[in-house]
Amino acid sequence: MIEPVDLRIKVIPKSSRNEIAGRLADGTLRVKVAAPAEKGKANAELRSFLARRLGVAKSAVTIVAGETSHHKLVRVEGGGSDWLKRLAPDGPET
Repeated sequence: MIEPVDLRIKVIPKSSRNEIAGRLADGTLRVKVAAPAEKGKANAELRSFLARRLGVAKSAVTIVAGETSHHKLVRVEGGGSDWLKRLAPDGPET
C-alpha cells in the first residue's frame, strides 16, 4: 500500500473552473475551484476535484490544516504509483 502524502495547497475560490494552476516558489500547489469560500463549499469542491484528478475516493482526501484559510495542508491516502503525475498544472506555471 502506498503511504499517505501531504500536499501544501493554496486554494483560489470562485474561479471560472476547477484546475491546477501551477506552483508557488516553495512548491505549494495553486488550485482554482469554482465554488465560493463560504460554508465549506470551496473545501468540499477541492476534495472532490483532487479525488477525481488522483483517482481516489473522496474519503481518501482530507484537509489536515487550514480549514478556514486559503493555504491548506491536504492528506491523500491510497492511489496508484503514478498519481502524483496527475498533479501537473493545467495551465502555465507561476
